[in-house]
Amino acid sequence: MTADRSPMSRTDLAGLLTEAAQSVSGILTAEYPTPASRSYLHPVLGALSAGPQVVGELTEHLEEFMAAELRPATPAGLFALASYASALGWLTESLAELTTAVDQICTHVGIPTDSGKLAFTASEDGEEEDGFDFAFSALELAAIGTAAEAAGLPPGDYVGVLSRSLLAASRITDACMEISSGLLEDAAYVLDETADRIWTGGEPGGLPTLVRSLLARMEDAE
Repeated sequence: MTADRSPMSRTDLAGLLTEAAQSVSGILTAEYPTPASRSYLHPVLGALSAGPQVVGELTEHLEEFMAAELRPATPAGLFALASYASALGWLTESLAELTTAVDQICTHVGIPTDSGKLAFTASEDGEEEDGFDFAFSALELAAIGTAAEAAGLPPGDYVGVLSRSLLAASRITDACMEISSGLLEDAAYVLDETADRIWTGGEPGGLPTLVRSLLARMEDAE
């Protein structure tokens, strides 16, 4: 980013969206050392640790973008801004849901939680993931027993919290993949020299991918 107030080129705008997509997808490959006593949290700790940093970086880049362009006025600039802001909002919401899920797991097993350190807050969704029916081999049962013992939990409780952790990991994975792919689609659209239709005539095709996805989700929720 620079202090130049002239409109950013299509290439620069597409690069902004592509870099954001790469940052979001990077959340899914983040690793976090997990002690044996907390092995049931391993599926979510990488995303939980990397997510807030990515949100902070994307927020900073969005502020720089707004400062550089002052007020995006070109169709491509407005399109990129809408895509970027939608991605940032969606990611923040998804990480808030992940934080809530992890907080609920910790509460269930009696681990003290600190919402300030987790950086995000969200209301409980009221969903309970109990009642799973699993069939394990003797080898798997032995491994579960060992992991449960290290965690200080009965095997049944261990399977329950691990299941919740895996479900939360699946949800943040789906969200990050959709956000990343949407940003990449919008980056390609920005590079298309014919893509100057933005909200013209109310045509949905002129909206960023993530905006259309969010509108579809709102319609489904009604």
